[in-house]
Amino acid sequence: MASVTQHQIQKFHRDGFLVLEQFFSAEECDSMRSQIRRIVAEMEVPPHCRTAFSTREEEQLQAQGSSDYFLTSGDKIRFFFEKGVLDEKGNFLIPKEKSVSKIGHALHAYDPVFKQITHSPKVQELGRKLGLERPVVVQSMYIFKQPGIGGEVTPHQDATFLHTEPLGRILGFWIALEDATQENGCLWFIPGSHTNGITRRMVRAASGASTCVEFVGSEPAYDDKQFIPLPISKGGLILIHGEVVHKSELNSSESSRHAFTFHVMEAKGTTWSKENWLQPTPELPFPSLYT
Repeated sequence: MASVTQHQIQKFHRDGFLVLEQFFSAEECDSMRSQIRRIVAEMEVPPHCRTAFSTREEEQLQAQGSSDYFLTSGDKIRFFFEKGVLDEKGNFLIPKEKSVSKIGHALHAYDPVFKQITHSPKVQELGRKLGLERPVVVQSMYIFKQPGIGGEVTPHQDATFLHTEPLGRILGFWIALEDATQENGCLWFIPGSHTNGITRRMVRAASGASTCVEFVGSEPAYDDKQFIPLPISKGGLILIHGEVVHKSELNSSESSRHAFTFHVMEAKGTTWSKENWLQPTPELPFPSLYT
C-alpha cells in the first residue's frame, strides 16, 4: 500500500471522501470473509425475530424487542436481517448466509480478525497523517449487500446517527471486501456536501415512548444529479467524513457486495452526545485506535 500524500488529504478535506485503492490485500479481505462465514455458521436467530406476528400488541412488543436488540448492540456482535427472509416462526426462507443484512456493532472489539484490521499499522498511520490525536473506535459493521435483495441505503450523513459536539469529529473507514460496482450497489457521494452541517438527528426516545429512537429535523430532498458513484475494487478503502451526504442503491445484481466499515471519533476536545443510540459501556469504553 502506497503512503497517503498531502495532496490526497487536501482532496479529502475538499470532497468529504477519499478513495484509496488496494489499501488492504486480497488475503486480508479473504480473512475477513472467511471469519464472517464462521460467525454466520454459528449464528443463533435472535428471539425477537422468532415471535409470530399476530396481534397489534405483539407486533409492538416485537418492534420493542428488535429496538432493544439494536440499542444494546454497541458492545456486542449482533445480526440484522434483510426484509422477508424469515417466516412467521423465525425460520429462514432462504439459506441463512444469504439472509443477513449486516452484523454489528463491536466486531472491532471482540473478534480477533476484525480487531487486527481495525487497528492495523496502516490504519493507524493514516489516522496520524490525517492529524488525529486521540482517535477512538465507536462502532463497526460487516455489510453484506446480498444479491438481488440487498436493500438501498437512502441519502444520509453519518453524523445524523453519531453526533458529536463540535461536529466534524467522526470519520468512517469503508473497506470493499469484493469489487463494488454500480451494478451491485457501490457508494454514491455528493462532493463537498460535508460543509453544511446536519439537518437531521436520530436520538434516543424518552423512556416509555413506543419507539426506541426518533428523528429530529428532516432530511432535505437531494438532487440525484449531484451524486457521483464511487466504484472501488476489492481491498480498496473509502474514507468518509461524518457529514458528507452519501447513499447506495438496491443491489439488483447476482453478486454480493461485502464491506467492513468502522467509525472513528477524534476524542480530543470532543463530546459524544448522550442522545446517540450508541453509548460506550463499562464493558466497552470506546477503544483507542492507536495501540
